[in-house]
Order: sequence, then C-alpha cells, then structure tokens
Amino acid sequence: MILLTDKTAIVTGASSGIGRAIALSFAAAGARVALADRREDPIEGGASTADLIRDAGGTAFFRQTDVAAWADVDALVSETVARWGRLDVMVNNAAIYSGTPLLDTTEDKWASVIGVNLTGQFLGCKRAVSQMIGQEPHAEVRGRIINLGSQQGIVTAPRDCPYGVSKAGAIYLTKQIAVDYAAELIVCNSISPGKIVTGAPGLPTDPNLLDNARRRTPWPRLGRPQDIANAALFLASDLATYMTGSNLVVDGGWLAR
Repeated sequence: MILLTDKTAIVTGASSGIGRAIALSFAAAGARVALADRREDPIEGGASTADLIRDAGGTAFFRQTDVAAWADVDALVSETVARWGRLDVMVNNAAIYSGTPLLDTTEDKWASVIGVNLTGQFLGCKRAVSQMIGQEPHAEVRGRIINLGSQQGIVTAPRDCPYGVSKAGAIYLTKQIAVDYAAELIVCNSISPGKIVTGAPGLPTDPNLLDNARRRTPWPRLGRPQDIANAALFLASDLATYMTGSNLVVDGGWLAR
C-alpha cells in the first residue's frame, strides 16, 4: 500500500534509530522526505538514510540541523517547501538522554536535554503549523504533526529526570496543539515507545535497564525501530481519521502490566 504518495515529510533525528526507520518507511510508502540531524552518518554504521532512500528509487535530502535552534528549524522547513511546495507531515523525533537523576543533573545537562527534546519539538511544531495553516487541505487535513513521547513521559524515567520531564512535556504539547489548531485542519498526535533497541550508546544499552525492560514487558521481545515506524506511518497517512491529540503507546504491553 502506497500510503504517502505525493506527500512531503520532515523527520528529525533521521540519521539513526527510530528516526531512520520512520524516514525509510515514509519513503517506501511514496513520500518525499527531508532528513534532519546533527550528523548524517548513522550510529549503526552503513550507508546514510538519504543514500538508502535514493538507492531504492525514493526522493530525499539531508540538512544538518540543530532542532534547538530556531534558525535551523526555520531553514529546514523553508528548504523543504522550496523544493516540494508544501509540508504534509512533520515528525519531531530528535532526542537525547542525560542518564542522571535529579541531584546529579547539572544546569547545563538539564538545558541540553530540554533544549533538544522539548524546545526542539516546540520549534518544530511552531514552524510546521506556520507553514501548514496556509496550505490547501488534502482529505480534510492541511498537515499532520507527529511528536515522539515515551512511556517514560507517562511513568517515571529510571535515572533520567530531564528525559522523563521532556517527554511528558512532549505529550502535553501534542494535546495543546491538537486542540488549538483542529479548526484549521491540522492534526497533531504523539507516539510513546516502550523500550526500543537501537544503536544508541550509553544509557539505552545499560544491562540492568535492559534486563528490567525484558522482565517488565509482556510481549516476548523488546521493541524495534520498525515498530515505531509502523505507528508513524499510520498516523502520517489518510488512514488516521478523526484522531488528533492522541498519544499512541507502542510498548509491548509494558504500561498495561
């Protein structure tokens, strides 16, 4: 099913992990994809996301972007629209961790995590809405925004106070935008992943946290980036109707336990 034919999308944090899987899935579904990240080479190694998309016959370009900087976000959206005429889907995925509880979190670390994870989503949403609000609607929708939350924005984040706060904020931001701009036919939803195994180093690969996630997750495996990409593809497509302000949890049953 070519769900995103002739659609234009931006994916932040698109070089690796979840963002890479989302971008590749969007391109395979027919979208033109603008790829934003601080670095183009993937953490997992191998070809860049843009090269993989183009080699498969898709359309993509990469722009180095600091999502915490308005000038970068503004330029990203402006280039995308200049190339392809409109912005149909904005995926605010870029995120970082601190790996610190409250007393071990410095002001600089707090500012860094909140800057990327929450301010970055605020800027992405603001610039996307400013573009989408003037577009002609397709299938009752002028544009769709997908923010990446986390199960740790719903419950606590072990040893990562800034990350949990930022993801709780992302879920709230999603609801606020959905309500404020529904009349303008702008859709905004979030996805909250459970434990997803990616190539990211550090806290995500902590053996104790991985073991806890395996024991706590009812489904007999941990998540993969493609699991989140599948959810994003649905929310980006015209199959997702009468759905805005929702937080779609993809966690293998973790929160149900």
